[in-house]
Amino acid sequence: MSIDQSTELKTTPTETEQAVRERYSAAADAAEAALCCPVVYDPQYLKMIPDEIIEKDYGCGDPSPFVNPGETIVDLGSGGGKLCYIAAQIVGAEGKVIGVDCNFEMLSLARKYKSQMAEKLGYDVVDFRCGRIQDLSLNLELLEEQLSDSPIDSASQWLHMRSAEQQLRETKPLIESDTVDCVVSNCVLNLVRSEDRRQLFQEIYRVLRNGGRAAISDIVCDEDVPESMQKDANLWSGCISGAWREDEFLKQFEEAGFYGIEIAKREEQPWQTINGIEFRSVTVVAHKGKEGPCLERNQSVVYKGPFKSILDDDGHRYPRGQRMAVCDKTYQILKRSPYSNHFCFIEPHEQIPLEKAQEFDCSRDRVRHARESKGENYQLTIQNADDCCGTDGCC
Repeated sequence: MSIDQSTELKTTPTETEQAVRERYSAAADAAEAALCCPVVYDPQYLKMIPDEIIEKDYGCGDPSPFVNPGETIVDLGSGGGKLCYIAAQIVGAEGKVIGVDCNFEMLSLARKYKSQMAEKLGYDVVDFRCGRIQDLSLNLELLEEQLSDSPIDSASQWLHMRSAEQQLRETKPLIESDTVDCVVSNCVLNLVRSEDRRQLFQEIYRVLRNGGRAAISDIVCDEDVPESMQKDANLWSGCISGAWREDEFLKQFEEAGFYGIEIAKREEQPWQTINGIEFRSVTVVAHKGKEGPCLERNQSVVYKGPFKSILDDDGHRYPRGQRMAVCDKTYQILKRSPYSNHFCFIEPHEQIPLEKAQEFDCSRDRVRHARESKGENYQLTIQNADDCCGTDGCC
C-alpha cells in the first residue's frame, strides 16, 4: 500500500468516526479480510462459536489467556461477540461477561446467538450493551429511548437532553465503577479519536476494581504516523493511522494510574508496513491497585536479579540482593503478578497490626537493617547437631 504523504486530506474527526461506523456496519453484513491480523486462538474455545461470528471477527490479538474463572469481564468494542463467548467459557457459571459496542449492526450479530450460546454453555453470563468505549457511563439504548419520547427540535430541548444524559450516567451507568476484574479489548482502542483517548483510559481505570487489570491487544507503530495519514478516514477505520507509537501506548496506561505494565506479547513481524512505518500487534497487561495509605509494618523485599537494580512505577529502586524497606501497600503489590517471582519477601518476627501501623515515608529508598525485622533484643541461637545442613545432604 502506498500513500502520498504530501497529499492534503481534509477529513475531519467527525468524518473519521463516521467512516469507522460505516465500515464496521458493513463488516457485520459481509466479512472484510483487510480488517484483521492472523491470530491463533485456543481451538477448544472456538468449537461452539457459530461460524458467522468467527467469519466476521476483526482482531489483532488474543487477550483471553488473562481471563480467570469466576471473574467479571468487560470487552471493549465487542463486535460480533467472539471474545465475549470465549471469555464466557473461561469465567464459567460464576462469572460475568459484558460486551460494549456502539455499532448496532455488530451488536445485533452478537445478540443473535446469545440464547444459542447460553444453551450450549449451560449457563447465561453474557450481556451485550450499547455504549462508546470512551464513555462507559452512558447507556446509548437508554438515551435513545429518551430521544424517542422527546425528540430534539430546539436549543432548549437540546440543553434539557444534555442534563438528562448526565442523569443517566449517574443513576443508570452502563458500567459501574470498581466492579470489573478484567477489561479486555481486541484491536479497537486505536479507532477512538485522539481527543477522547485520555478519557478512554480513565474509563478503563474507573470500572476496574482494586486489584483488577486490563489486557489489551491492539495495533502499534514504530514511529509517529504523519498527519496526512491520520486524516485518511480509510486508513483510520482500517486500524492503521490511529495506531499509537509503541512507547506512547504504554505511557497511556502509566498516565491513567496503572502499574505493572508489561508487553505480554509482541509480534516480531509487522502486520503492515506503510510509507516505511511498521504496524504490528501487541498485547499489553496492566494492573490497578496503587490507591491507599503507605503504612510501616517493618516488611522488606529483596530483588533477586538478574539486573543490578530495577525501578518500579512509583520511582522506588531495588538494588539486587539488598533488603529494601517497603510500605505494606507496596509489599502486597509486589507479592502479586507480575512482580512476585522477582522478589524474596521478609516479614517481621513480630507483626504490626494495620490499625497500629504508623505512616511510612515512601519519598525515599532505604535499606532495612535485619534488626528492624527481627527486633533489637533478638538473641536466639540455633545450632545443627549434624555436620550437614539441608534435607538432601551437605550444603
